[in-house]
Order: sequence, then C-alpha cells, then structure tokens
Amino acid sequence: MKLKILLLIFCSFFSFTLLAQNPYSVKGTIIDTTAKAKLVNTTIMVLNSKDSILVKFTRASADGSFSINSLRKGKFILLVTYPGYADYVEQFTLDSAKNNHDFGKLNMILKAKLLADVIIKGTRAAIKIKGDTTEFNAKSYVIQPNDKVEDLLRQLPGIEVDKDGKITAQGQAVNKVLVDGEEFFGDDPTLVTKNIRADMVDKVQLYDKKSDQATFTGIDDGVKTKTINIKLKEDKKNGLFGKVDGNVGTDDYYEGQLQFNKFKAKEKFSAYGTMANDGKTGLGFGDSNNLGVGNGDIQFVDGGISINTSGNDVLDSFSGYYDGKGLPVARSGGLHYDIKWDNDKESLNTNYKIGSIEVTGVTTTNSQQTLPTGILNTTGNQTFDNYAFRQKLDATYQLKLDTSSNLKISADGTFKDFHVDNQYTTKTDSSQTLLNNQNRSVINHGNQSIFDASVLYTKKFKKVGRTLSWSVSEAYNQNKTEGYLNSEIDFYTALGVKDSSQTVNEYKTTNSISSVLNSNITYSEPITKKIAVLFNYGLGINNSTTDRLSFDQSAPGIYDVLDNTYSNDYKFNQLTNQLGAIINYKNNKTTFNFGTKASGVNFRQVDEFTGDVLERNFINWAPQAMYQYKFSQQKTFTVNYNGNTTQPTIDQIQPVLVNTDPLNTTLGNPNLKPSFTNRFNLFYNTYQVMSGQQFFLSGNYSNTSDAIVNNTSTDATGANTTQYINLNDKDPYNYSIYSYIGRKIKPIDLSVGLNFNLSGNISYSYINDVLDMAKSHTYAAGLSFSKYVQKKYDFYIRGGPSYTFSSMSLQELSNNNAAGFTTNGSFNLYLPLNFGAGSSVNYNYTAQTQSFSAQYKTIWNAYIYKTFLKDDKLKISLSANDLLNQNTNYTRGISGNTTTQTDTNGIKRFFMFSVTWDFTKFGTVPAKN
Repeated sequence: MKLKILLLIFCSFFSFTLLAQNPYSVKGTIIDTTAKAKLVNTTIMVLNSKDSILVKFTRASADGSFSINSLRKGKFILLVTYPGYADYVEQFTLDSAKNNHDFGKLNMILKAKLLADVIIKGTRAAIKIKGDTTEFNAKSYVIQPNDKVEDLLRQLPGIEVDKDGKITAQGQAVNKVLVDGEEFFGDDPTLVTKNIRADMVDKVQLYDKKSDQATFTGIDDGVKTKTINIKLKEDKKNGLFGKVDGNVGTDDYYEGQLQFNKFKAKEKFSAYGTMANDGKTGLGFGDSNNLGVGNGDIQFVDGGISINTSGNDVLDSFSGYYDGKGLPVARSGGLHYDIKWDNDKESLNTNYKIGSIEVTGVTTTNSQQTLPTGILNTTGNQTFDNYAFRQKLDATYQLKLDTSSNLKISADGTFKDFHVDNQYTTKTDSSQTLLNNQNRSVINHGNQSIFDASVLYTKKFKKVGRTLSWSVSEAYNQNKTEGYLNSEIDFYTALGVKDSSQTVNEYKTTNSISSVLNSNITYSEPITKKIAVLFNYGLGINNSTTDRLSFDQSAPGIYDVLDNTYSNDYKFNQLTNQLGAIINYKNNKTTFNFGTKASGVNFRQVDEFTGDVLERNFINWAPQAMYQYKFSQQKTFTVNYNGNTTQPTIDQIQPVLVNTDPLNTTLGNPNLKPSFTNRFNLFYNTYQVMSGQQFFLSGNYSNTSDAIVNNTSTDATGANTTQYINLNDKDPYNYSIYSYIGRKIKPIDLSVGLNFNLSGNISYSYINDVLDMAKSHTYAAGLSFSKYVQKKYDFYIRGGPSYTFSSMSLQELSNNNAAGFTTNGSFNLYLPLNFGAGSSVNYNYTAQTQSFSAQYKTIWNAYIYKTFLKDDKLKISLSANDLLNQNTNYTRGISGNTTTQTDTNGIKRFFMFSVTWDFTKFGTVPAKN
C-alpha cells in the first residue's frame, strides 16, 4: 500500500514537472463541411515540422472536439485523418507568444467530392487549381522592400517576365492583367505590374479569359485571352501609394516617372507620366496598344466578318511600337478611374492615355530568296526616323437592372498621327553576279481615327440554366496617309554591266475606311440537370473602302498627273447571317460540349475606277467541341477544337499594284475565297501540395485549307511581283508543345523548374509558278533556379539550348539549320546599413548557317543603391546599362521563300544616377454604397 502511494506521488510529481517544462497545447473541433456533422474518433496527430516524426496524437471526442497538451516549444505540423475524407494538414508554431493554439472548426471534405491528397493552410498553400484557374497565394512567396507585382510574378512557377516587362505564362503571352477582376488602364499589362506594389497582393490568378457571353452562359465559344488577375488584400484597398523616379545618365540619357494611386473602398483613381530616351517607352513593356492602332484583326463570331486595320498602306507607316530597334524618345501619360455604387448595382471604369514616341536608327538586312533556278542574295541598309502620337479614351458602364438581368455598355475612341522618313539602299546578286542596286526614299504622314462601341444585355430566367444574352457592337476605322516615293534602280547584265535604269518619283495618298456592325443573340435552355443547349443568331455587316491614288509630276514639285497603274478606288462589303447550336454536358468532374455555327456570307466588290461589280456567296462553318475532366481540386485536363473561316482583307483583294518598293510590288486578287482553319488545343495541369510540385503540358495544332498564300514572279533582273491566291491542294499547318515541371527543394529552399518546347510549321508559296514548301521545326529546353531570402538575397537564372531545322523544297541542299542558346538571370543582395547591389545578364546566341554568320550578344547590367526613411521608401542608386557594349537587335526568320537576317542598332552602354521615392499611406475606410 505504501509502495502504491509512493508511486502515485512520484507520477504526479513527474507529470507536474513535465507540464511545467512543456506548457504548450492545441485544441479544435472536427466537422464535415457539407453535413456539418461532428466526426467522432477522428485521428489528430502532431508531427515535427523538420522531419515529420510523430510527437503526439489523440482522437476526437463525441462532440468532435480534441486537445493535446504537454507540447514543447517549436514548429509543428497538424495532421488530421478520417476514413473516406481528404487529409487535412496545417503548419503551426508554439512559442512564448502563443502557448495555446486554437484551430477552431476544422472542415473536412469527402474524397468523393474533393479528390486531393492533402489540403494545406498557411504559407505552404502556394498554389490551388480551380478548374481552368491556377491561383497563387502571395503569402507563400518572398516580397522584398518596394517590390512591384512583376517582381512577385517572377517567382511564380511557369510564369516568366522579361527585362521589358513582357509576361509569358505556360508558354503563352499574357495580354491582359486585371485588378480585382476589373480593367486597369485598359490592355497594357505593365501599367499594373509596374504600378501596383507586391505587398498589396493577396492572390494571383492565371486563367484563359472567355468572352462576356461565354462567361455568362458557361459554354465555351472558343474566344480566350491569357489573363492574370491581381486580387488585393482587403486592408490595401483604401489608401494612397505611388512613386516618383528621376534618372540622369551619361551620353545625355534620362528617364523620369511619376505614379499616383488613390484607392478608397469601391473607388480607384490612378495617374502616371513618363518621359525617357533610355528605352523605356512607358512603365515597361508596351504592346501595340500603347501607341499603335489597338483594334486590329476584328472578326465576327467565327463567321464572315474579318478586317485588319494595320493594312498595307501605299507607303510605309509607323505603329508607334518600340521593339528595341533604334534609339527612342518617348513620353506617355494616363488616367484611370473606376467606381461602384448603389450597392454594387452600377459601376464605371474609364481610362485615358496619351503618348508620343520618336525612333531613329539603322538596320542592316541580309536576305536569301530561293528560286527554282537558284538563289538570290540581297544586302541592304535602312536609315529611319519615325514619329507617332496617340491618345485614347475608353469607358465601360455596367448596370444590374434587377436580380436576373445586367447591362454592359463599352466605348472607346483613338486618334493617332504619325510621320515616317525611311531611306533604303539595296543590292541583289545571283551567284555573285550583280543584278540590281537601288536607292529609295519614303517620306509619309498619316493619321488614324478609331471608334468602338458595344452593348451587352444578359438575362437569367427562373429556371436554372435558362439564359438570354444580346450583344451589339460597332467598330469604325479611318486611316489617311499622304507622302512621297523616290526610287532609283540600276539593272545589270549577266556580265555585270549596267543595262538600264528606272526612276520613280510619285506623290501617293490613301484613304481607307471600314465599318463593322455585329449583332449576336444567344439563348440557353437546360434539357436536364446536366445537359443544356445553346442557340445563337448573328448578323454582321462589314463595309470597307480603300482609295489609293498615285500622282506623277507635270512640273517640278507639282504632282497632278494620275498614274492609273498604281491607283484604284475599291469597295468591299460583306453581309453575314449566322445560326448555331451547342450542346453542353456538365457534372461534378466532366464538362463536354459540341456544336457548330453556319454562316451565309455575301460579298459585294465594286471597282469604282472600272465600274466592275463582283458578287459572291459562301457558306461558312464554325464547328467546335470541348472536353474537360477535373480529376481533383489540383488536377485538370482540357482538350478543345475550333474551326473557323477567315475572309480575305480588302488589301488582299483590291486589284491594284502597290509599289512602295518598286523591286517588290504586290497585286490584289478580287477572286480570293475565304480560308478555313482547324485548331486543336490540349492542356493538362497538376499540383502536388505536399511536395510543392507543379506540372503542366499544353499543345496546339492548326491547319488551313484554301489558305491565302503568295504567288511571286521573279524576273531576270531580280524584281518581284506578288499576288495573293488560294492554295487548293495543300494545307499549311502550325504546331507547338510546351511542358513544365517545377518544385521546391525544401532543405535548401531552392525552386527548380524544367521546360521543354517543340514548335514548327509548314508553309507554301508559288515561285515562278512552282510550288515551294518551307519547313521549320524548333526544339528547345530550359532549366531554371530561383531562391528568395527575405532582406538577405534573391536570385533567379533560367536558360537552355534550342535547335531549328529549316528547309525549302526548291533548294533542298541549302542548309539553314542552326543551334541556339538563351539564358537570363539576376541577383540582388540586401546589405547592412540599407545598402544593396544587384546585377542582371541576358545572353543570346544563334549559330552560323550556310547563309548567315553567327549572332550573339551579352547584355550585362548592374547597380548599387542605398535606401533611407522608414520602410526604405527613398532609394538612391547608381546603375550601369550594357557594360559589355553589345546591344544590337538581331532577328532571323523565314517568310515565304525568303530567309532574312536583320541587325539594328540599339541603346548601348551608359551609366545612370537615380533617385526614387515610394510613398504609401493605407487606412480603413467604410465601404461606400
């Protein structure tokens, strides 16, 4: 008896001592998410975070509650398991600040409903896959002081941001970046990625944005745009933030930026301004919308309407897009305002942008033209001085008419003015025998006016799945140009003796107008809970006209003699009626739809010079099918097919010779037929939560029947005349396959990624009535490493080899195969006393071929800086651009039967002193109705 008492006293003392040494505990309640039932006898385990060794475990009581006591200080993993349910995992820490961790209600999900191995909450829940959307948790990535959104994007698996801010995700270009699902400065992604602070971001969502009607009905219509949506933290939606940046460099380089943002509940106001001559044309990478035309390639619901507003001007034009070629002087600015009111029933989103850019430079061109009888080699130089000015205003108003219907009204207007001054010299030979040389001057001035408007009405009926939507849109585009063409060409005999000369001195004008009206009504009706059918009717009217005039001199400086050979006034009107149906099946895991649209298209072509009228009718088909299987929350497979008809443009059918380059003239073909393209796309995406491994695979293939191709005639002097024709017996095709696998090596916290890319195409053209087949196939692989340590250092490096096989059937022995290698990387060091340093390197290499010399360049930039004030808001830095002085923009490509390599001067080595002030002030503001 005494022994038992002594043992009891000893055990009590030991337990008290153990509890005193380990005073930490956890508790919570386990429930079913759907049934809200308490899960009795659920197993709850506490594991060491470092090695996953079991520390303690228990089972839930009758009411689903649990508690585990006498835990030590440290980092742990909570693992909850129950038969038939997905495991639940959460990392947590016990320390002096928190010795009792209450998990609250832990929701368990049936495996039948959620086929995911583990749900992770907290910093390790880096990625979630929700159908077509991949969502990244910003908290899972390292955000350094003053990082912007683009710095965060560089850390995300499968997303790349180049030195100009251009974003590529899953092998495709990202053309739209939204903020909380709303447009922000229109379609220029960098106005978000370089403007919004990374520490304001809660989630980053990557998906293919569907058309408004497809989003509303839930049935895919094949219209998609690779999109990133930036979801802000709730406490960052109220306040002020921005940046003032001033830079002065050697060789008279300069750059200045001002950004201001005011977010207040459901209101956002932003403004920016930039001016620079160091290659920055805006806040970063500027797509064609920055200063270009913005609304090219308008197409009517897979049916009959097609228009390309970039056009084939009588003389050279300038879009205002800077691609690193030449020396730019750019100024740009913009305003953004959006607001929601009346309990979010109404919203307005509007943007205004203005900018100008002047680019000067010199381009050297070497081209090889393959003929049935041999090869022509041309060398040339171009000196250019181009200027463009643009301003654009757009607005979108949305109204919730009632609980079941909505109205969306959008409008935008653009005005652009440009000046072009291009000077060319070329020399062409065959087997080292000189055929011709040319001196040519093109001086042109033009302006463009664009107006777009659209209205979308949507209605949901009481019966679930029954919907009605009606969209009406109008796109108006007018392009006027006037300028001078001066050309002097000398032609030579087979012995290299000058044989003859040709002089062209003309004044040319162009007035092109297009008006595209589209109306589309869509109705969806559920047949069962899983099956629905969608009907649509569309009407399209496209009226376009192009008046091209060329004048010779009657006296020096007086151009009033019409040259009918190069003049024409042509009208091309299209009327399209479209009817379609799509059947959609959807259950928990599977979505499948198929259908087609049929369009009756009427062409009316009028030659105002000759009075000739040509009327034609076509039946166009637009079949489609899509299959998606959702294995789990973290794994999705999608495959889809779309077929659509593309109409010839007015530039391709207008029967007039265009002699902007008298050695390379083009002639329209009024008898062109529409072409038809089949497109197949495949996408597979999976993410393993515990290992942090992501894998995705995408592929696409397209082939075109009745393709519109070039029919080129080359004479003995080396002069080319090209007319567009339909290819009847061959189908050109394109394909690409892109795969990526990446994961984090946890012991060293290093992210590693591996990608493979296969792409290619086969195209056709006629050369002197002989069919030429051009093949190009590229194989590429890449490896990436990155690591980010808060306020210590970060780095990334990615790169890999490639090899391109290219050939032409007319000269199969000619070998233009070439290897290549590309790599880029950067590192940043965060040093004591608020100092920092960093460097970036971009290396590109393309091997020598039979026709062209090797191309390579290394762009090495570096900087040092010191920050001041609270939160490092003020930064003073010294940077060096292109330390090796190798920045030359080179390209190599194949078009038709011609392989071309170009080299253009770019911005080279300079040093710059910079002062940057980031300002922020966030607070809590009550929601505004």
